[in-house]
Amino acid sequence: MVGKQVANEDRRILRTRKNLKKAMLELLKEEEFKEISITKIAEVAHCNRVTFYSHYENSTQLLADIFHDYLDELAQYYKESFKGKKTFSLADSTQSIPIFEFVFNNQFVFSLMLMGEVIPGSQNIFCETISAISRNDLELKDGVWFDIEAVNYYETYAFLGLFIYWIQEGFKSSPEEMAKRLSYLYTTTLGEIIVKNKE
Repeated sequence: MVGKQVANEDRRILRTRKNLKKAMLELLKEEEFKEISITKIAEVAHCNRVTFYSHYENSTQLLADIFHDYLDELAQYYKESFKGKKTFSLADSTQSIPIFEFVFNNQFVFSLMLMGEVIPGSQNIFCETISAISRNDLELKDGVWFDIEAVNYYETYAFLGLFIYWIQEGFKSSPEEMAKRLSYLYTTTLGEIIVKNKE
């Protein structure tokens, strides 16, 4: 009996948090983050301020929780892309298509997260999510002569830069096109640089 009560309570908690997250995203499509009050979030979520504060300290913590949800799901897409494989090639653009598809299907949330204007540090959280997978689940077949952690950060922040470019162009390119660009950058030495301004 006690176990059933706990399970019901857990479901209520999850349902309330889901409603609060949904309310926040709905409001963010209409208003600036700094203009959204706790009262407004609670109203849209069909609860009261006391209920809100029983789950979150403030609206920033709520939005951070939303970001973590999406990053957890993105991490699963990333892991699924190499599940059951012994190795894979960075030249294979199909490998990263699911990741780009997930971001494409959730443009609004990732635009909020990766442009870094709503919650300071959200870009770093994104990069750490990707970097942790590279660090814990993958390794270079041939290795490198210097600290592999430097490679992880280099690749991860390059990944971030490509996503920011995609957001700024309004997601005009398809996930398949973006995956091809990533594979090109992973496998191509860009070579010698021309100095435009010689003065």
